[in-house]
Amino acid sequence: MSEPTTPGDTPVTLYVPRDSAARSVGADAVADALLRATARGDRPVELVRNGSRGMLWLETLVEVATPEGRVGYGPVAPSDVEDLLAAGLLDGGDHPLRLGLVEELPWLARQNRVTFARIGVTDPLSTEDYVRHGGLEGLRTALRLPPAEVVDTVTESGLRGRGGAGFPAGVKWKTVAGCADELKFVCCNADEGDSGTFADRMVMEGDPFMLIEGMTIAAHAVGAREGYFYIRSEYPDAVATMRTAIEIARAHNWLGEDILGSGLTFDLHVRVGAGAYICGEETSMLESLEGKRGTVRPKPPIPAVEGLFGKPTVVNNVLTLATVPVILAHGARAYQELGTGRSRGTQVFQLGGNIARGGIVETAFGITLRELLEEYGGGTFSGRPVRTVQVGGPLGAYLPESQFDLPMDYEAFAEAGAMLGHGGLVVFDDTVDMAAQARFAMEFCSVESCGKCTPCRIGSVRGVEVIDRIVAGEDRDDNLAVLEDLCDLMTDGSLCAMGGLTPMPVRSAITHFSDDFLVRDTRGAVHTAHPGGTRTEGTT
Repeated sequence: MSEPTTPGDTPVTLYVPRDSAARSVGADAVADALLRATARGDRPVELVRNGSRGMLWLETLVEVATPEGRVGYGPVAPSDVEDLLAAGLLDGGDHPLRLGLVEELPWLARQNRVTFARIGVTDPLSTEDYVRHGGLEGLRTALRLPPAEVVDTVTESGLRGRGGAGFPAGVKWKTVAGCADELKFVCCNADEGDSGTFADRMVMEGDPFMLIEGMTIAAHAVGAREGYFYIRSEYPDAVATMRTAIEIARAHNWLGEDILGSGLTFDLHVRVGAGAYICGEETSMLESLEGKRGTVRPKPPIPAVEGLFGKPTVVNNVLTLATVPVILAHGARAYQELGTGRSRGTQVFQLGGNIARGGIVETAFGITLRELLEEYGGGTFSGRPVRTVQVGGPLGAYLPESQFDLPMDYEAFAEAGAMLGHGGLVVFDDTVDMAAQARFAMEFCSVESCGKCTPCRIGSVRGVEVIDRIVAGEDRDDNLAVLEDLCDLMTDGSLCAMGGLTPMPVRSAITHFSDDFLVRDTRGAVHTAHPGGTRTEGTT
């Protein structure tokens, strides 16, 4: 992974992330300061804008290639550049911001970087870098195999959809491959809208060719000739990077006619969503791609049979498609050996919220929630105790400390009345108001509902009203019963997961944090609500 440097004319290679998270804290200014300062020196310098390693609390992270490996410094501000150079940055010299060899940092070294193996290491738009670090191996392998064998390999690997539902990718591909239609599509759902999630964005900005390669393998496997990236409008850097990467891929015959001399014809296009959360649901996304308002389609028919423009369509998440090249390059068994039970391979966990060390942790399924929070996350940013973690986005359950030893896999979470979702973790300390969080879940649904079905459209509005009455002490027991009935109706009657999953955070908040639903006056006295009024029980 490292590039040795020697004195003389050989340039010293510096790395500054171009990832939008790093740019938001000044990475561009750091890069400019390094270029200006090193231009005054007598040593040639090559500055590479790589993706982020995912240690977001250390951004801007600057790395320098040395004979021993890449040495990291961070977090670096533009004002630090002169001191760093004076301390010997170009030789990996000592400095208070020096972190040591990046690959040996414990936070990185104990991960299983599979999907994220290149991210933060390479120049995202360099085809030479991509191939040098294993790019195209999966596609070349796939193109040597009959399509059915590619589908079988993906199926045998145990790869499941990383968008949240966890549906086996190979089963979906086999369905599309079995359709006789001449026209088929592959669609990448990059409408990453869950709170606390950013892995899809980091893939698109940090290793776009991997995603293009995965889409092309899928096209070969199912017989598709055209594909689309549906990217949320809030990701302008990802949109720009993917569009540039597609143009570069076409120029290198990685897309287009007769790809790599295989006879496969496949091309890709980027479409930008308008910011509707519901378009993360696959059928709403397809409606939007067709130029319509994003509303949920009834199922059946499923998109694998009647998808985009009524044709068989593979719809997979970014992380799912980006993992496919690794599986084809190294074989199904190598991937299946990671993980536990029916949750095979790795998951990219995203640590966010009130957390000391937020960022990306890719590791095999089976790690516990507590390990992620304590060993990787380092507890809360505020220094206060962790009270709860919401896993799986705004519709995921709030887990109390008593459940922090749950293994991170689909089945264990389902048994606990929770969901793993897209792997996002949002941490809250002991100051959080869980009644307010439950109300937010209903309010979020009411705002983001497509309006197609009554349980979601109306149920969420009624949910906000009922929670307000409970917190105000109005007929608390009766209203809790109404809320429970409402949750049942939304779960069983909604057309999609938008309304169907909204009760999950509400129920978990009531179950594990019931005290937060008691009435409080301005002095902090707690009142238990009864049909006939309230009774003061003490102060907090």
